[in-house]
Amino acid sequence: MNAPDRLRAVEAELNYMVPMAEKPFVYTYTPPAGTPGRNGRIEAHRVTIRDARPIVSGVSLDNEGFALVSGPAKTRNYYDKDEIERVCYPEAIDLVRKATGASRVVIFDHTIRVRPADKPSLTSRVEMKDGVRGPVGFAHNDYTPVSGPQRVRDLMGDEAEDLLKRRFVFVNIWRPIRGPVLDAPLALCDARSVADADMAATDLVYPDRTGEVFNALYNPAHQWFYFPAMEREEAVLIKCYDSLTDGTARWSLHTAFDDPTAPADAPPRESVELRSIAFFDD
Repeated sequence: MNAPDRLRAVEAELNYMVPMAEKPFVYTYTPPAGTPGRNGRIEAHRVTIRDARPIVSGVSLDNEGFALVSGPAKTRNYYDKDEIERVCYPEAIDLVRKATGASRVVIFDHTIRVRPADKPSLTSRVEMKDGVRGPVGFAHNDYTPVSGPQRVRDLMGDEAEDLLKRRFVFVNIWRPIRGPVLDAPLALCDARSVADADMAATDLVYPDRTGEVFNALYNPAHQWFYFPAMEREEAVLIKCYDSLTDGTARWSLHTAFDDPTAPADAPPRESVELRSIAFFDD
């Protein structure tokens, strides 16, 4: 990434997990009586978030862990599950295949995220009807060296063990439902600025299984970027796990943030994120 200090930037607060002795956990549903929904604390740190648009051609999944791509957005109603699977999934598969060179891309689910009109704190857990959720307002990565391979086993059945012998990459596709996105844009951290010690493995407890994610611990060395005013035809690809261990970016921390330069009357953010696995022949 060339000359980041010359890029336009905003100063904003990003939320990080506070270091703790025990392993963190988060319930994705109402926990049993007497059990807290989470056992970790989050604290805000003021950071510089640079505009990556001027250097977009030099930003890649394998170096920084994220990329901005463009492609059709023919879905009319993102709140219609059948239409998303019929129209949006193939579009997203094409974007990931072109960006990675993967021989096969599988999309296994998606989430619609909408910030309510009263714009609650990004650390609030917002759950609306029909599975619509609020933006995630703390720095994290979706998979770990434990949960990445396990998710392949969960999803790919009898094929899993053979697929695990070759490279596979989890890629999230994040795109606006309406643009431009001015409220709660997405901040992305250059993977090369993140140390292993900055990542806290955290249990993500579902009703039927327990996954594992990384929550981020603050490090002033982190280099944060964003793509302001994203439109419907644009998408951010986020690498959430790479089975390669040869120095290629393995993941990218990311989080929604409150842009202090956004207009007060900016429409609440609406976005869709699709989760994919890219498989390679070697």
